[in-house]
Amino acid sequence: MKIVIIGGTGLIGSNVAKKLRQLGHTVIAGSPSTGINALTGEGLSDALENTDVVIDLSNSTSFEEGPAIQFFETVGRNILAAETSAGVKHHLILSIVGTHVMGSMGYMRAKKIQEDLVQKSGVPYTIIRSTQFQEFVPTITAGSASGDTVHISTVDFQPIAAEDVAAFVTQFAVSEPANAIVEIAGPDRAFMSDFVAKYLDKSGDEKTVVANDRNEYFGVVIPKSALVPEGTANLGKIRFSDFLDSLAVKA
Repeated sequence: MKIVIIGGTGLIGSNVAKKLRQLGHTVIAGSPSTGINALTGEGLSDALENTDVVIDLSNSTSFEEGPAIQFFETVGRNILAAETSAGVKHHLILSIVGTHVMGSMGYMRAKKIQEDLVQKSGVPYTIIRSTQFQEFVPTITAGSASGDTVHISTVDFQPIAAEDVAAFVTQFAVSEPANAIVEIAGPDRAFMSDFVAKYLDKSGDEKTVVANDRNEYFGVVIPKSALVPEGTANLGKIRFSDFLDSLAVKA
């Protein structure tokens, strides 16, 4: 199959491209650096000629509501219009678990708009909602630190390794369109504060975790289980302890 990956040079995209090529597929990694700009539409029509599957891994550079909505609406409409003209058989996007219940966060509203565009487009699709990446836990920790303490919520958390995300995107891309939302998550589930405490302990950071029940994520109140799958999810193989061990090896 010919598969075009929008955002194909990023962390997930480059890994997906490698996996798909290893399976024998023809892959075009689309990004402005390769002459394919989904935001302006430049190069899209030519890239999508005779394409079977489009994987949209593009992301807004801003997490503010206005710019994020503008980005996902524009990119979504441009890609879907080009796909319709080219007769693309499968459109896949990577979204976020809990998007539909975290409307209090502007970025999540923008992602929900992206999902809605795909579902209404008429193009066969798969929407993958992923939990937060394990690789993002250090950023969450740093953003919640204050002096020698880290104030973090006890919201439910089930982070997934980026490697597992790439594997699932590859799997669903070569499968028949689900025409539905599927969820992926890591194998370990606990409070977010527990994951942060384990990360601090493994990294040798002596900051103290101060857990709270405010159900906040980056300062915004969310439902307690918004960041974990609602039902049965596809679970990755890489445990959080494996991720922590990999950090120790790199150090």
